[in-house]
Amino acid sequence: MSNLQALFQPLKLGPITLKNRIFMSALTRNRAVPTNVPNDLNAEYYRQRAAGGAGLIITEGVLIAQQGTEWQNAPGLWVQEQVKGWKKVTDAVHEEGSAIFAQLWHVGRVSHPDAPEQIASGQPVYAPSAISARGGKFRFLPGEPGYVTPTAIDDPRTLLAQWKQAAVNAKEAGFDGVEIHGANGYLVHQFLDSTANHRTDHWGGSVQNRARFALEVVKAAVEIWGADRVGIKLNPAGGYNDVGMPLKETVDTFSYLISELDKLGIAYVALVRYAEQLDPVIDGARRGTKHDILSTYAPLLRNPATRVFANSGFTGEEAARYVEDGKVDGVFFGILWVANPDFARRVEKSVALEGNIDFASLFGHGGVEADERKGYADYPAATF
Repeated sequence: MSNLQALFQPLKLGPITLKNRIFMSALTRNRAVPTNVPNDLNAEYYRQRAAGGAGLIITEGVLIAQQGTEWQNAPGLWVQEQVKGWKKVTDAVHEEGSAIFAQLWHVGRVSHPDAPEQIASGQPVYAPSAISARGGKFRFLPGEPGYVTPTAIDDPRTLLAQWKQAAVNAKEAGFDGVEIHGANGYLVHQFLDSTANHRTDHWGGSVQNRARFALEVVKAAVEIWGADRVGIKLNPAGGYNDVGMPLKETVDTFSYLISELDKLGIAYVALVRYAEQLDPVIDGARRGTKHDILSTYAPLLRNPATRVFANSGFTGEEAARYVEDGKVDGVFFGILWVANPDFARRVEKSVALEGNIDFASLFGHGGVEADERKGYADYPAATF
């Protein structure tokens, strides 16, 4: 097998057969206007990318509760109106022959008490411990408020019910499965990271205790979907949203977690490689822990039921080599799907990629519904 052919072989993912190994990763776009309910424009956007050849689409982060929301126009999955909105999306994707998983998300300490949805929830900003993240900015809040000190969660088990209900709602909305967002310094990652989690109960301290929340969230989703329709996204290199541990502690923590996930036989683990754009400079230094993510953790996934997926900074040629060499089973691409709704087809046909992304509209137009199509669903497909 040569060149790019390895990417265009079908793949069994649990009971699903994916048409290729080129996937679309979660991309926050803030187009669920007027607020947090998927709409017809969202369905059009996802349909375009399914028609453009994505073997598997992971939704933008789908918030499991109104509390735990950073952006007012990011979609949720906690009420029936949202379920109905997502059903339009899943129907559109399935009509184009792609599979779609909902990425279930809670932002934890990187919300803000003045965020409109956080206010509407009537609850504080929650996190494993009362430790604020450094840095941060909120495009929709005046000034530069930065992150606040969150309220420590009294009993993390109360949040597990929210994850489980979101999994139930995702099933009702017609998704093919769910991905737990365990990366990039959001709630699940906050529990894993000893710089964000100073708990002294059985949810903090030891590697096993810090990994407990992630494993319980996965198990809650498995109860609803079965293990073969649940995945998780992990970014052991950290950095983003002020997380990151010393190298040995990082390797020990994620090696334990991934070994435990392997025992569960879930559908996949998506490993995010180190990337500078996900590793901010804080107090004069990079925050993350740079190391070779795939060579360190992929060998720990030995269960034949569990696929290894990779993410971050791949070219088509590099992705094909990794698949052909058996290092990974498939590769996620993110930002390239923004201006290339037919990204997979362009790769297959060796058609040049469009690189002119309208970054000013990447995260929406402030909820002005009439403007939301611009920079979202108006990128043209190539002529083949």
